[in-house]
Amino acid sequence: MSGTPIVQFGTSRFLQAHADLFIAEALDAGNAIGPIAVVQSSGDASRAQRVRALAAPGGFDVRIRGLEQGALVDVTKKVTSIVKAYSLPDDVADVADIISGEAEIILSNTADAGYRPQDADRSEDFSAAMSYPAKLAWFLFRRFQAGGNPVQVMPAELIPKNGGVLRDLVCDIARIYPQAFRSWLRSDVRWVNSLVDRIVSEPLEPAGAVAEPYALWAIENQSGLILPCEHPSVTVVPDLEKVEALKLFILNLGHTYLVSCWLAAGKAPHQFVREVMEDPDYLEDLRDLYEQEVLPGFAAHGRKSEAEAYVLTTIDRFRNPFLDHKLADIAQNHEEKIARRIGSFLTWAREADSGLRMPRLDRLV
Repeated sequence: MSGTPIVQFGTSRFLQAHADLFIAEALDAGNAIGPIAVVQSSGDASRAQRVRALAAPGGFDVRIRGLEQGALVDVTKKVTSIVKAYSLPDDVADVADIISGEAEIILSNTADAGYRPQDADRSEDFSAAMSYPAKLAWFLFRRFQAGGNPVQVMPAELIPKNGGVLRDLVCDIARIYPQAFRSWLRSDVRWVNSLVDRIVSEPLEPAGAVAEPYALWAIENQSGLILPCEHPSVTVVPDLEKVEALKLFILNLGHTYLVSCWLAAGKAPHQFVREVMEDPDYLEDLRDLYEQEVLPGFAAHGRKSEAEAYVLTTIDRFRNPFLDHKLADIAQNHEEKIARRIGSFLTWAREADSGLRMPRLDRLV
């Protein structure tokens, strides 16, 4: 069996339709560093069949459905980048061997609960009850003990500066290990910040997923950076701030604005984002909001053209006829989202031009 320079913690359908698909396509073109060993870190026995299916010789399907530049897309792609599949704690020795030796990149996309500190984090003995950062510290210590080469860690969780956040958590947990290991974590482990974006709407059986056409893996550049693959959806940027601003102040702001209008209208008769996009009143109001209040803010920062292109892509994503994106889900923590998505945009835009008029957005904060 071939070596696996990429170790992936997490079996989410998001990764199946994102990094796993990109790496599979890049491998076919000779543009990836190698295949993936996937690790189910939760040890959930109910998902054992699905974990095995990820590494099936024939691969698994990812179906891409939605709108791209206004045209309908419905294609199925085969993902064959995963060649080994493990589950913790049963396969802890095998995973430790790979991370101690052949691993060059460690990817992750774990549930929010996986980052929460656990009592088991304070032990040097491996336990399935550990948080993901503690498990990662345990495996990296094995690499350190084996005299392993430097390694790159690339979390794909939706956390700002995710590489730095994971580094700090691992280094804090590593206080139970020798000082030399803690120094090694900062000198020989490359912690990479990235931003991932793709809506993955539903799973396929026994493995695979349905996803929208849009996909992005923005990776913040740093000295010695290793790319898992070269792919049209993978881009290296000097700073993630610009990418984050587009997503937060156009896509996320648009979602929250639509929900505000939907709540004000008493919620009826719509349930999904695609349904309000089929309503001319909502669609034209959103387009006008982007034109009159959002794009001027980006223009004030000298970023009008890229924001205009992102608005067109966002409208396509909202109109995806295959995606059941519930307005009620977006409405959760609504006031907090208004502050972060709309209030922060107003502040950011007026830092560049204090005279900007944004009456609809002003009324919401």
